[in-house]
Amino acid sequence: MSRRNWIIIGGVAIVLVIGFIIFRNISGGSGDAAQLGQFQTVEADLGSLVATVGATGEVRASQTATVFWKSTGTVDEVLVEVGDLVQEADLLATIRKETLSQGVILAQADLVSAEDALEDMYETFDEQGLAQASQALANAQKAVEDAERYYNNLSSPAPQVDIDQAKANLILAEDKLDDAQEDYAPYANKPDSTEKAAYLSAQAQAQKDYDNALRLYNNLRGIANDTDLAIAEADLEVAREQLLDAENEFERISSGPTTDDIAAAEARVDAARAALSSAFVDAPFEGTVTQSFPASGDIIGPSDVAFRIDDLSRLLVDVEISEIDINRVEIGQPVELSFDAILNKEYQGEVVEVSPVGVLQQGVVNFMATIELVDADEDVRPGMTAAVNIVVNQLNNVLVVPNRAVRVMEGERIVYIIDDTGELTTVPITLGASSEEVSEVVAGDLSIGDTIVLNPPAANFFAGGPPGGNGP
Repeated sequence: MSRRNWIIIGGVAIVLVIGFIIFRNISGGSGDAAQLGQFQTVEADLGSLVATVGATGEVRASQTATVFWKSTGTVDEVLVEVGDLVQEADLLATIRKETLSQGVILAQADLVSAEDALEDMYETFDEQGLAQASQALANAQKAVEDAERYYNNLSSPAPQVDIDQAKANLILAEDKLDDAQEDYAPYANKPDSTEKAAYLSAQAQAQKDYDNALRLYNNLRGIANDTDLAIAEADLEVAREQLLDAENEFERISSGPTTDDIAAAEARVDAARAALSSAFVDAPFEGTVTQSFPASGDIIGPSDVAFRIDDLSRLLVDVEISEIDINRVEIGQPVELSFDAILNKEYQGEVVEVSPVGVLQQGVVNFMATIELVDADEDVRPGMTAAVNIVVNQLNNVLVVPNRAVRVMEGERIVYIIDDTGELTTVPITLGASSEEVSEVVAGDLSIGDTIVLNPPAANFFAGGPPGGNGP
């Protein structure tokens, strides 16, 4: 081969080598740029984080009662309809009187008698009754004192000075009696007149005074026979018994009826009312009639269902919370509720009760929590299924990262960022509270404005869902 051909071949080879080098450099640079261009990114920024615990449950009224008939008979009137609002003790329906049992009919008279007895018992506290009892006690005490004095005077002589005074009184009374008799004597056989009546009355009073003076004088002297002593002793015993009765009556009235007395009287009233209540059914509490079964003329018996009453002023939802989440749920936490039956509408609620005891069902332990709707309207009805989200944590203006951007490398949580030079760099972070979408960054070199890579290279990482952290 000629020298010229070798020169041509060598030149071509050099051109090929240089071209390959240039092509490789160009291809390599375009590949890195293309790879960076395929990343999805977002800037690190402050945001809000809402952590929730989800569950489902059925709406129920805060209070529900099934009202039963308590007696046999024929329905007379039905006074309410489904949807009516009723107050506690409102009459709902009645039974015809002629079809009631004899016991129910007699209960009316028993109730009147029992109420009168109870009222009489309460009236023993009346001040007038207490005053009368006090006066009766004072009179009984004086009667005993007089009877004791009379009996003692009969059974034992009095001091001489008392006897002398009694004798003087007797002489004076005798003189007055003589004068009165003399004054009346001229009128004894005359027709009745005012003067005659006056003299006759004066004579009678003088005779009474003389008899009393004579009796006292004889008593003081101890002049009494066995009959007088027996009568005086009997009168004293009667006076003492009457005093005891007066004392007991005063004590009863002043202290009022005993607790047992009142309880017994009230029990009789309650028993009569209970028997009489068999003639009708009434509302056990304030609520809404949600079911009505009787119609006028129906034959009913004890335990037949009459009505259902629900308190719809407070609607509750009972939900089961897993043991994993139960310690995050507390009374007072806000709740968001939605219903498949009510489109495009969200309701608010509040946790009002959390069961302290779990229930094992099919190998899973759940705890019951009760939620009250705070803005329920007529669209929400007992029996509807509600999807609830209990807000267990809510943070505002905190540095957050999307959960999909978090990776775990060598046991450490990291995110990838594109630095100022355009290089892909890892940044270690510490997470706090998490939600389904984002997590709070509580420590690390991540700053607001950093470009976070949402789909970094897949190599020994954790991704997707709440990555967990130091908070709920």
